[in-house]
Amino acid sequence: MRTFSRRAILKAGAAGAALGILPKSGFAQAEGETETHGLSAFGDLKLPPDFKHFDYVNPAAPKGGTLALQIKQSSGNQNFDTFNTLNIYVLRGDGAAGMGATFDSLMAGSGDEPDSLYGLVAKSVRISGDKLTYRFALRPEARFHDGSKLTAKDAAFSLNILKEKGHPVYRALLTQMASAEAESDEVLRVQFTPQRSRDLHLVVAGLPIFSERYWQGKDFEASTLEAPLGSGPYKVGKFETGRYIEFERVPDYWAKDLPVNVGQNNFDRIRWEYFRDRTVAFEAFKNGTLNYHEEYTSRVWSTGYDFPAVREGKVKKEEIENDSPATIQGWYFNTRREAFKDPRIREAIGLAFDFEWTNANIMFGLYERTTSYFENSDMKATGKPSPEELALLEPFRAQLPATVFGEPPVPPVSDGSGQDRKLLRRADELLREAGCKREGGVLKLPNGQPFRIEFLDSQAALQPHTQPFQANLKRLGIEAFSRIVDAAQYQRRMEEFDFDMASRNLFGGSTPGDSLRVVYGSDAAKTPGSQNIAGISHPAIDALIDKVANAKSRQELNTACRALDRVLRSGHYWVPMWNRPSEWIAYWDQFSRPEKKPRFASGAPGTWWYDAEKAKRIGRG
Repeated sequence: MRTFSRRAILKAGAAGAALGILPKSGFAQAEGETETHGLSAFGDLKLPPDFKHFDYVNPAAPKGGTLALQIKQSSGNQNFDTFNTLNIYVLRGDGAAGMGATFDSLMAGSGDEPDSLYGLVAKSVRISGDKLTYRFALRPEARFHDGSKLTAKDAAFSLNILKEKGHPVYRALLTQMASAEAESDEVLRVQFTPQRSRDLHLVVAGLPIFSERYWQGKDFEASTLEAPLGSGPYKVGKFETGRYIEFERVPDYWAKDLPVNVGQNNFDRIRWEYFRDRTVAFEAFKNGTLNYHEEYTSRVWSTGYDFPAVREGKVKKEEIENDSPATIQGWYFNTRREAFKDPRIREAIGLAFDFEWTNANIMFGLYERTTSYFENSDMKATGKPSPEELALLEPFRAQLPATVFGEPPVPPVSDGSGQDRKLLRRADELLREAGCKREGGVLKLPNGQPFRIEFLDSQAALQPHTQPFQANLKRLGIEAFSRIVDAAQYQRRMEEFDFDMASRNLFGGSTPGDSLRVVYGSDAAKTPGSQNIAGISHPAIDALIDKVANAKSRQELNTACRALDRVLRSGHYWVPMWNRPSEWIAYWDQFSRPEKKPRFASGAPGTWWYDAEKAKRIGRG
């Protein structure tokens, strides 16, 4: 799953209002400044300055044991199938899983709040009256793993080098950061441009902090198998390139007793195993090589858990719901290609996918059809536009299709036959309207070239779903086929936008903001390595992203997202797949957990801990 939310990519959120007042922190306060212990999108922090720990953790959780799992979500340059670098914050190379745990950030997020951050390296922050200057007061006890002091100079260096040389995602998000500089060892001053978005200071607060001294004389953009110096709860242990990487808990971690860390980081070792084949990975879970597994395949979830360890009660299987918006998974068109520039062609291709047949025959009826870019949330567009939405859309009426101003487009419900003739006839009509012609059973594009579509992937897991889709495209005269390439080639081709169609699963978060530019913005469409794989470039979309990023209230945010949803859906930039409002997890019964889970996550396995007694009972102690 590719992720682009602040929680997933940056572990940050969005803010912009004055928050709870703190006692004096030791640095001068300018007129109009507000001091706060945390940041949130709309000023609604749940926890007071003196909170002891998050409500969903066990503050007395024991430390110990090993968590062994497989990478299932990625960001930046990370790859699901392999790794060859320990620098995950640049474009070059395939980044290793888990490296984020070796770095601290200024602030850390809460799983109970969609967009709040609380002090980690920074104990507080002063905000200027115009919200353009943020002065973070750093904790004097902050240390890197080698014992050297972490200072504001390191934090400033980190922000500046990510803006200059980081992965395109980070460079894009930091565009409106004017400067970052150390006023002293313990005061970081960050200045934003007047055009800054609502999120930007929380993006800054959630980014990793590097050691300036470590990086002196080194190429920040290069791939490396030397673990960069960090300050987080874990450090790199044993690893074998492309096969596994272990992280060891830092026993004297400087921040282990801070409220944002109490009851977390409970495993002595975290081991990430790499498998290029999902079947092999599942066998590794069955034999205990992996002890925690998140399942994404409905067939395996429905039929694959009848093995001895399950029957004997050694392996548990659970479905855990949360309140987060659904992931947005689909086949995305590369609209940079001439074949996909006409939205009528894109819409026609979408009509060839029979979700009802696929769900019933391949996915055991366990999924719902995705229809929105903000599925399972109040940000999803429904019905006709409200007056508030129309106010945002009207300036672009001449540049937008009429469907934007009516009921939002939804994929039609098929007859479940797998080849609904009514839908295929409509698809044929749209293709002809777009100037395509059929000659001898072959559909030709308006330029006279035969219509060919290559579906690019690095794994064959989606082939049972894709092949019936391709069969229907062939009935329309389109030569549709899959190209399964190795992980490195897939990563390179996606970064260079060298594909026709490709699947992607993205998570946008409960409070979207600047991160939307990375996926739907015009500048990102032109930036190699960006998440805008579809090549979406439209002035109305850019303007609406600005409205989302600068919304001053949840109501304004919902209105702007609904308007954006209408424009994106009317553009037919993807063939939406499916979603489910829960996580499927399985694990060897050697863990315990808090009684309460966070509202916006499952809590698994981040708040869990190794239970030696349970492990002994199942013969794994």
